[in-house]
Amino acid sequence: MDKSHLNLLVESIHQQLLPQLQISSVHPHDPVRVDCLPDPWQLQGRGNYAVVVCHPDHPDLAVKIYAPLRPGFEEEVEVYRRLGSHPAFSECFYAFDGVLVLKRLHGVTLYDCICKGIRIPKQVIRDIDRALAYARNRGLHPHDVHGRNVMMYQGRGLVVDISDFLHEDACSKWENLKRAYYWFYLPVLYPLRLRIPYFVLDFVRKSYRLGSSLKIALHKLAKLARS
Repeated sequence: MDKSHLNLLVESIHQQLLPQLQISSVHPHDPVRVDCLPDPWQLQGRGNYAVVVCHPDHPDLAVKIYAPLRPGFEEEVEVYRRLGSHPAFSECFYAFDGVLVLKRLHGVTLYDCICKGIRIPKQVIRDIDRALAYARNRGLHPHDVHGRNVMMYQGRGLVVDISDFLHEDACSKWENLKRAYYWFYLPVLYPLRLRIPYFVLDFVRKSYRLGSSLKIALHKLAKLARS
């Protein structure tokens, strides 16, 4: 990374972006709301805790900014420190007070691929599997890996969001997505290039979240009953 290039972006962040940026996180399960983003900054993505923006003069870098009162910044910095450099992950070049400057990843999320009828080859799934194994070898715990947090670029798989990789509790989202890929997507959607509307996927996503919450609650009740 060119240090002078990075320094120019950091200067622009503190002098132009942050004084004018207005974001808020109304609910932890809904994307962050962006009320004001100064020109020429462009919105790259919105998560439940943070937004990602980019500047046209720095096309290889992305800036992630946590919404006020949302946790996770320090943990994400630590995850990037452990990951180091890997082709399937981003890298962190600067971190300060809820702001991270990251290597920008290009591609289409698997969620959008399904909605747009873009074929997802097996290599993408294999790449993500290997990347998650690499993270485990670095003492991390891949967590919350789902269709909106992984991407495809030129037929290869990328992992976009690593912010929850310090969570040690079990997470089956990636295994469930893989199971759906091999059991349903490959034999049905892949050959026909069928498109699944966003509202259908959103319904599935919310139903999955509700089912997972109920499963956890029932497990806790059963544990209390046995004690």
